[in-house]
Amino acid sequence: MEKKLTKKDIHSMFLRSNLLLGSFNFERVQSMGFCFVMIPALKRLYAPGKERNEALQRHLEWFNTHPWLTAPIFGVVGAMEEKRVNEGDMPGTSISAMKIGLMGPLAGVGDPIFWGTVRPVLAALGASLAINGNVGGPLLFFISINIIRLLTKYFGLTLGYEKGNEIIKEMAGNRVKKLTEGASVVGLFVMGALVNKWTTINIPIVATRIKNADGKVVTQTVQNVLDSIMPGMLALILTLFVAWLLKKNVNPLLIILFIFILGIAGKAFGFLG
Repeated sequence: MEKKLTKKDIHSMFLRSNLLLGSFNFERVQSMGFCFVMIPALKRLYAPGKERNEALQRHLEWFNTHPWLTAPIFGVVGAMEEKRVNEGDMPGTSISAMKIGLMGPLAGVGDPIFWGTVRPVLAALGASLAINGNVGGPLLFFISINIIRLLTKYFGLTLGYEKGNEIIKEMAGNRVKKLTEGASVVGLFVMGALVNKWTTINIPIVATRIKNADGKVVTQTVQNVLDSIMPGMLALILTLFVAWLLKKNVNPLLIILFIFILGIAGKAFGFLG
């Protein structure tokens, strides 16, 4: 009798996938979490004994990729385990090779899209509301990011199971590459537009002091002069400088400490307002 995963098994795998990083370790990274997620499928396909033990051992091998995009790998591996049980022509090494083959591409897709674009953009939108005292800011970020995470995990898992080995052909095409590049461009555009809104630098040093005909004194600060040239110039320069330091592999904590000290010193000595 042919063995197949049920909807209950898929749902159970989806729920377990949310605990993937609960046993993250520096020896095998996500391996224990991966095996934990696969248990409902392995119980459905293998009877207790040698074959199930071998399958469990197979999924305890070193594994690491973007945590949200492990979902399609779970689906593909579930389909392959199903084929191995029913047809007997699927060696365990092929399943392991499939996992290894998908780790890199999915990490390359997930990091720029989710970590580099979706999360910063949603955080920026939430912060722009929160900075004005709106409690909806953090709620917007928390709810939005988790909706995206859950949808990605659920539909990634079901798609991976339905497509099976065909997902490799999808990954080999240019569509994923174009999607990644497009998401990166949008993310950079949004973050660039928010630099001037977020970053406020004021140099209150008086540049000129002019007395009008009516006797009123009009002063112009260095900041007024800079804003007349290009509003937000200093914020842009600081952002580009920090980006340059990060590109030179300077520790981000040192950069934050430097800006922190500069801000305090500037306020204390009067060259920053």
